Amino acid sequence: MPENTVAKAHQDNSLTGKSTWVTPVIIVLVVALFVISMVLGAKKTSGGEEGFGGTDDAAAEAAEQAGAKKWIEPIFEPNSGEVESGLFALQAALGAGIAGYALGRMSGRAKGREEAERASDLHSVDDVPEAAVITSEANATTKS
Repeated sequence: MPENTVAKAHQDNSLTGKSTWVTPVIIVLVVALFVISMVLGAKKTSGGEEGFGGTDDAAAEAAEQAGAKKWIEPIFEPNSGEVESGLFALQAALGAGIAGYALGRMSGRAKGREEAERASDLHSVDDVPEAAVITSEANATTKS
């Protein structure tokens, strides 16, 4: 290995280099951002409502104030917020499972294709092991 590449490897000052303080600082910043957003978001609004109101609710309220009427009713409405959250979590889990299965299947197909190509034929003469070349040359000279 050339000496200059070895020297460059030792002088690595990137985030993944020898600096051990970077990861803890990033973790502290992320936790601080989370805590600040929870404190600021949890404050009650002027109307006494929760600070974490959804945009769907805000849009529905704005439409009702403008005089719009509902023209569709939900087929099923859960009894409580816990049931609604549970159904949403179930939907998210099913979607993640389907997406994970599809990605895994595509990855497996790609790996299978690569292995089949490697096993089926050699792409160049350089891929043939040297021992096989010597053996075939020896067989050719003994037959003639």
